[in-house]
Amino acid sequence: MANETNNDLSAATSNLVNTVGTLFQQSVAVWSAAFQATIQVFEPVGKSALDLVGSATNTLGQAVQNVTSTLAPKK
Repeated sequence: MANETNNDLSAATSNLVNTVGTLFQQSVAVWSAAFQATIQVFEPVGKSALDLVGSATNTLGQAVQNVTSTLAPKK
């Protein structure tokens, strides 16, 4: 009888440890997938924002050159 109790307790402990381990693995997988999805969403947005800043800088530079050439004394 005592041996059966030990086996039942051992089986219950083993099942509990396996369940906790599985839950941990699944939660890590969910967080990893969420992180990757977030990166995939923001990566194109960040690239577009950088492209926009570059274009605005080029446009501003051209505008400054045009104003400077207009104001510069002609020889």
